[in-house]
Amino acid sequence: MTTSTTRRRGPRGDVPGIGFERPYWQDGAIVAGIDEVGRGAWAGPLTLAAVVLPSDRRMYKLRDSKQLKPVERERLSSRLHSFARGIGIGHASNDEIDRHGLSAAMRLAAGRAVAALPVRPDVALLDGHWDFLQDPALQTQMIVRGDQRSATIAAASIVAKVARDRLLIEANERHPAYRFAANKGYPSPEHIAALHEHGPCELHRRSWAPIATLEHPRLFA
Repeated sequence: MTTSTTRRRGPRGDVPGIGFERPYWQDGAIVAGIDEVGRGAWAGPLTLAAVVLPSDRRMYKLRDSKQLKPVERERLSSRLHSFARGIGIGHASNDEIDRHGLSAAMRLAAGRAVAALPVRPDVALLDGHWDFLQDPALQTQMIVRGDQRSATIAAASIVAKVARDRLLIEANERHPAYRFAANKGYPSPEHIAALHEHGPCELHRRSWAPIATLEHPRLFA
């Protein structure tokens, strides 16, 4: 027997449900799920998405974006843009990450994602164990592995991943040596080799140790 927060197991693992959303919906609250992508990348922005799903309809096949193939993510993201009550996307650039640090950049991008929603949520479900939104006007609930447990957070993970991937694919045309279309700014062997050969480009996070080491090797000797 399943409880409100129990996850069903599908062929790809946990199937996110609406157990976290349902009590808020029953009280008439608008619920947004928020998730991020790009935290561990060496180049490109940090991207957060906020998604508000309707309480009276269901969209199936939502999963943690990491469990989906690119073509599946694209298809689901496209459907979500017409199905959801609202979608907001916020970015923090690599320069902002360098200037403010990763934690502050997450708060910045999360605030931008919520501000971009066409509806104002009452509750935000956040993936993880840290309140990176820190909005006193919103009730927040942190859910560890939320992208695997909450349909709303899973939807946000898909939207964020597709939005950021598109930016890196576009950046690949300006910086083909780093193969951003393939690695999305993460440290693949080809990406690392290109960094050693060409140094960082305008999209790299220069405050991060692997990049800083290349630019200032004597400081890390």
